[in-house]
Amino acid sequence: MGSLSGKNAVVTGSTSGIGLAYARAFAGAGANVVINGFGAPEDIEKERAKIEQDFKVKAIYSPADMTKPAEIAGMIALGETTFGSVDILVNNAGIQFVSPVEEFPIEKWDQIIAINLSSAFHGIRAVVPGMKKRGWGRIINTASAHSLVASPFKSAYVSAKHGIAGLTKTVALEVATHKITCNCISPGYVWTPLVEKQIPDTMKARSLTREQVINDVLLAAQPTKEFVTSEQVASLALFLCSDDAAQITGTNLSIDGGWTAA
Repeated sequence: MGSLSGKNAVVTGSTSGIGLAYARAFAGAGANVVINGFGAPEDIEKERAKIEQDFKVKAIYSPADMTKPAEIAGMIALGETTFGSVDILVNNAGIQFVSPVEEFPIEKWDQIIAINLSSAFHGIRAVVPGMKKRGWGRIINTASAHSLVASPFKSAYVSAKHGIAGLTKTVALEVATHKITCNCISPGYVWTPLVEKQIPDTMKARSLTREQVINDVLLAAQPTKEFVTSEQVASLALFLCSDDAAQITGTNLSIDGGWTAA
C-alpha cells in the first residue's frame, strides 16, 4: 500500500517534464492520476498507459485547455466523477516567452498570464469545495525561482510566477482550518523541454552560442552549477502530500541550487 493509496491527483501540464514526474511520483505512491497537457495523442496515450502499467493505478487524460476556465473546471469534475474525489491538485502548466518588454507581443503576455497564473486560480476554485467537504486536500503550485527574483526579457513569466506565490499564500490562509494545505515549489533551472526550447531564443536575444547560454545564462544563476531534476521536484511534492507536511502551508519552497540565496 502506497502512502497515497485511495487518493486521487490532478496534475496540469503533465504530458512531459516536471508535470509528468509529479504524476509518476503520485502514482508510485498509490494515487490515481488525471494527466493533462498538449502533445501528440499517441505520445500522451503512451505515457498514460505506462503510468497504469508501472504503478497499477488508474490514469486518465484530460485535454482541458488551460486558457479556458470552463475546461479547467471540467477537468476537476472529470477527476471527481471518475475517481470519486480530487484530493491533490498540482497547478503546473506553464509556457515561456523571451523578449524585451517594449517588443513583448501583447497576445503572448495574455497567454502566459492565462496559462501560468489564471489557470491555477480556476483549478483551485473548482477543487476547494470537494476538499473542504472531505476535510483533506493538498494544493501544490509550481512557481519558479522567478517567483522570488527576476531575469531580463521575461516580464510576463516573472509577473505570473510572483502572482502564483501570492495566490498560494492567500489560498493557504483561507483553507487553513480544513486540513487542506497550499504551497508552491520554486525550482531553478530544471532540464525540461521548456528550458531546452528557450535556448535558441536566448541565443538570438543575447547573441550567444548554445554553450554560452547553458553555462553563462542558465547555470550562471545556480551556484551548484547543476540543473535541478524533475524527479527532485516531484519528491518534494510527494513530501508535501504526506502527514508529516500537514503544518507546511502558505510556503514557497525553493529547489534552485542556491540561486535565490545570492
